[in-house]
Amino acid sequence: MAKESFNWKSLFINEETDTSEGKVATQPSTPVSPSSGNKFPNQSTESFPTNSLTNPFLNEIFEVYDKGFESLNEPGFDFFELYKSVLAVGVTNPQSYQMAFTMGKTIKPDLTKEFLLQKGSYYITEIEKVYSKYDTIGKTKKADLDNTITKEKYNLSKSISDLEAKIIELQKELEAKKIELQKIDPVNMEQLSEIQLKMDANDLAKQKILNSINTVITGINQYL
Repeated sequence: MAKESFNWKSLFINEETDTSEGKVATQPSTPVSPSSGNKFPNQSTESFPTNSLTNPFLNEIFEVYDKGFESLNEPGFDFFELYKSVLAVGVTNPQSYQMAFTMGKTIKPDLTKEFLLQKGSYYITEIEKVYSKYDTIGKTKKADLDNTITKEKYNLSKSISDLEAKIIELQKELEAKKIELQKIDPVNMEQLSEIQLKMDANDLAKQKILNSINTVITGINQYL
């Protein structure tokens, strides 16, 4: 079993900022470079996929793996110590392996090739376990965020469609009101003309009857 220190939460979980679902861990302002202590061999750019060369998290996560690998090391000489020794001399130099093995024998007299291979497999198995765990976490977080984005886009698209439909209805209503406005004068012109004629007739009738009455009043005053 891997040690408890082999806990790589920092790969996907930022304990200070990732306090709710759907939040993405904050991207570091400056990529962290691996420390100069015990670490994986320096890889040439050819060892990484092209799209990883501009990944700002690469060095940070590479260091996490390095420290996780180191945390698995147990007291005494085993694959880890041979690994470090070989890296220091050269991984393609046959003598580096012989020198490391000889040094290991002085520390652990019963050291064997089989033991080293067994421990090497152990480290690989533990790293694969943790990788699988956090690969699953990463995929789950990505799927959750994708679902959240999809839902938000759907809801916004629906709101936009509803608003567009309302706008179309309002435009139709606006056009209908404009047509009604244009019809008001023609439709009511005849009625307005009739009312005006009646008002004019009322004025004339009043004037006529008053003139007649006043004429008689004048006559009374003059002739009686």
